[in-house]
Amino acid sequence: MSRSPAVPASLIVLASLCLALPAAAQSGNLTQIPAQVAAQDAAAAGAAAAVTQRAPATEEVRAAYDRLDPLTRSVFWSEEAQLFPMDPIAGVRAAQSLRELGRFEQAVQMAQAVLVVQPHNTDAMLEVGRGNIARGQAFYGIQALEQAQAMMPGDWRPLSLLGVAYQQVRRNDDAQAAWAHALALSPDNPDVLANVGMAFATSGEVDQAETYLRRAASQPGAGLKVRQNLALVLGVQGKMAEAEQILRRDLPPELAEANLQWLRDRTDSRAQASVPATASGTARTWTPLQ
Repeated sequence: MSRSPAVPASLIVLASLCLALPAAAQSGNLTQIPAQVAAQDAAAAGAAAAVTQRAPATEEVRAAYDRLDPLTRSVFWSEEAQLFPMDPIAGVRAAQSLRELGRFEQAVQMAQAVLVVQPHNTDAMLEVGRGNIARGQAFYGIQALEQAQAMMPGDWRPLSLLGVAYQQVRRNDDAQAAWAHALALSPDNPDVLANVGMAFATSGEVDQAETYLRRAASQPGAGLKVRQNLALVLGVQGKMAEAEQILRRDLPPELAEANLQWLRDRTDSRAQASVPATASGTARTWTPLQ
């Protein structure tokens, strides 16, 4: 049985092009082709413009998405940021949701992209700082945080984050100065107090850490993370009864039990018997506030 010769690829391409020609070409009336092609191109361009020129989502829609999980929020806000790069909110929210998913590098890239088109967006600067701190590369977030602090001298948030960043790169004196300045602007702020407390914890000074974290947890605005950090510090000191009380109050039973078991494993382990070693071990899981 003889085999037919292969059809050259160039002819296949030409054949597909011929099949795509308008009916006018097939009938021999080629003078109508340019007009029809132009009309098709115009229709396609109009459809694309209709998609890209839609209005930003309403405040009600945005608020609804903000109540959903981080993955859904990241998809929604990334699309908003792509369509509306000058929107002061969309790119920042996209970076925040990516950070909450643990996609720290992508979060930093998104926040930096915002700053390319909006160089004075201080919320994006804060996200650059948060993302770099979260991925353990605080050094690369310090410049953005210092710029945000210079632009917002009365805002405690960049100072609180700068304290964490300085502490991560072992500029301990600068960290303490930043936190002192933040507390001068916002006395007894629970997030700042908790950051100071966890800095002491990671350096093994758990007595000081407990003092600051108790003070933070006693404030009316203290959130769940503040109390969880206090429970952590209490647990690594062997104060399991109080740590358990906090954890079971704030967490579902299975999560509370998992956290308690984690603490028991470390307090019972001979390798983690010394308090400084235990506190240093928790540094890898510390999430700074604000």
